[in-house]
Formats: sequence, structure tokens, C-alpha cells
Amino acid sequence: MIPRLPSYPMPQPSAFPGNRAAWTPDPQRAALLVHDLQSYFLNFYDTTQPPIPDLIRHVQALLDHARRAGIPVVYTAQPGDQTPADRALLTDFWGPGLRAEDVQTRIHPAVAPQPGDTVLTKWRYSAFKRSPLEEQLRAWGRDQLLICGVYAHIGCLLTAAEAFMLDIQAFLIGDALADFSEADHLQALRYGAARCAQVTGTAALLSALTPAGAGQWTPERLRAELARHVDLDPAELHDDDDLLALGLDSIRLMVLVDTWQADGLPVTYADVAAAPTLRGLLERIGAGAPA
Repeated sequence: MIPRLPSYPMPQPSAFPGNRAAWTPDPQRAALLVHDLQSYFLNFYDTTQPPIPDLIRHVQALLDHARRAGIPVVYTAQPGDQTPADRALLTDFWGPGLRAEDVQTRIHPAVAPQPGDTVLTKWRYSAFKRSPLEEQLRAWGRDQLLICGVYAHIGCLLTAAEAFMLDIQAFLIGDALADFSEADHLQALRYGAARCAQVTGTAALLSALTPAGAGQWTPERLRAELARHVDLDPAELHDDDDLLALGLDSIRLMVLVDTWQADGLPVTYADVAAAPTLRGLLERIGAGAPA
């Protein structure tokens, strides 16, 4: 059986191991895998304590970006009431598993599948075993797999290892995973970075998946981009609206700042946090008065 799991701080990118591979995530090649984020597995933690709030927030940001960018989203979920033949050796390590009538078999509602997403039945540690995941990726023309979810050192790592053996580039999103402990979590990242995957953080991955915009960041373009990130029509976003109060979270803000910096704009995360309005941003980057 899975034990009650301790809280621990979500590892930060500064603590991630160095990568042997130098792969570049590509929105035309990638698919996002949300691995086993069922309430059953999350409820072994105190879900109000780290690392779970960070995990959920980062997975939400990944899902939001993937769906907007046309990146296929794949979920895995273990079924309840597995027969002894289906459960096989898993029983020896983890007991009988989930019950079919248990609502905890459902994927956590904060990161639940939406129409157009793919949900695969999960039978073994690797998401590729007894599933059409490989065939689906080939059909989509995708050879990169972005992995988030639980548990890092078991299913997530073994899925990354099998992806590697299938010539599919695996990316372990280190701050969008959770594990039995901080030591297990970091062990999974170290093994993945050294043997079969690229380890990255949520903000860095989303920045890499966001194409640098062509042309000038005009006031109109800035308004439209910021409005999109807070789910407003551009006409509804006023010059002095507080973007943080409107729901611009830290991950999306980091992605935006990375994109602006890549396009040569002189703006930092701290600049936006200090004056989180369209007017403040325009004054900082010298783009002129708001349109």
C-alpha cells in the first residue's frame, strides 16, 4: 500500500541537475502527458501543503498553454477493481489498488480533462505499457513527450525511460511533479537528466514553447496578450487594472517576462510585480502611452 506521504518543498529549477541532452521543446513536435493525477494518489498527501498546491498550479499553466497552442494533451488514469490478471505483480507491491465506485479514481477536478483531450487507461508504471500511447504520438507526428504528474520516481520516470527507448524525447517538468519525498523527487530528476530525459521547469518550458513574436510590442499587442492571460477581451482590460488581482499568476508572468526579454524588452519580473498594470509596463519598456 502507498504510505501517508510527507509534505516537502517543491524543488526549484536552481536545484535541478544538469542535463546531458540539449533538446529544445517544440510546440509542433510535443504532446503533454498528465500522469496519474487522480484524487486517489493525491490524497495520500495533505493537499493544502507543499508540494501539491505548486503541482496543481503548474499543471494548470501547462494545460492552459498546451490547449491554446494546439499541443495534444494526454492523461493516464488507473481503473478501479482491476482483476488479478490485470493487476498482476502490482498487487505484491501496492495491494489491490483503486475501487471502481470510489470517486477518488477521477482525475483531480482542478486539472480535469476537457473535450479534445485523450484519456488512456493506465496498467503499469510506464504509460506506454498496454496502451496506444506510442501509436497515438506517431499518428499526431509527435516525438516529444512533456511529463508532469505523480509519482516522479515511479511512473513518470519509467515513462520517460521507455519514451527514450522509443526515440521519443522526454521532458521531465521538475516543478510539475510530486513524489513520495523530496529525496525521491530529486533522485528521479537526477536519473532522468543523466540517462533518458531533459529536466526542465514549468516557466522555462512554457517560455521555450512560446514563439518569439515578430514585430514590435505595440501597446495594442501588449494589451491583447495580457488580456488573453487573464481571460478578458482586450477592450475589457483597462490601463490601470491590477493584473495580479485579475489572476495573472507567477508562472504566466514569468513566461511573459521571458518572452519579452527574448524580444529585447528591458523588463524584469520585479518590474511588473512592482507596477502590475498595463500603464506601468508601458512606462517601463518605453512603448509610449497606452492606446
